[in-house]
Amino acid sequence: MVLRFRNRKEAGKMLAQNLTAYANEENLLVLALPRGGVPVAFEVAKALNAPLDVCIVRKLGVPGHKELAMGAIASGGIGVLNSDVINTLGIDKEAIQAVAAEELQELQRRDRTYRGDAPPLNVENKTVILIDDGIATGSTMRAAIAILQQQQPKKIVVAIPVAPTSTYKELQSEVDEIVCLQIPGILSAIGLWYEDFSQTTDEEVREILDLQSVNFLN
Repeated sequence: MVLRFRNRKEAGKMLAQNLTAYANEENLLVLALPRGGVPVAFEVAKALNAPLDVCIVRKLGVPGHKELAMGAIASGGIGVLNSDVINTLGIDKEAIQAVAAEELQELQRRDRTYRGDAPPLNVENKTVILIDDGIATGSTMRAAIAILQQQQPKKIVVAIPVAPTSTYKELQSEVDEIVCLQIPGILSAIGLWYEDFSQTTDEEVREILDLQSVNFLN
């Protein structure tokens, strides 16, 4: 049966029902890919009684072909490079540094907007549930996974409402577990799987993070 979500909130609640095995688990952390993944992840974190943070990752796109990732950077000065792409295309160090400098500006802006002065939550030895509102090619999710793996979590679980079959199968080999509610053969646009896919704003992200911080402490 083809399921269309009313909105991100409903998608998050439905995901949470498939993640109940992790409820109240010690050293559990829910991470959202902003911005659209945050309202989905909020419902999961609330249901599982887990802290919530954002996983702010910026892909380093190949010059002239931005959708092709040659690496990624994240908060805290963490970065990964795809040596296969870089060597195959002959991308020089200066080009990589130029792209990284540009993406770093946006990463730092989002860091300040979402977290203020607070540092990212530590993922070492944690079970991390990584959430977005859907996956198409999976390039951003792969970048986030690569960044997280450098920080030595105990386990990485990817949870998404919808992803195409090809991307779903590819990600299965990259993480410990993947939970996906809808796996169509072809995914032309994530928004088609939602009745309401209005853009999540920076202000909404900050409000949600603040709210779950209060919920978890209480």
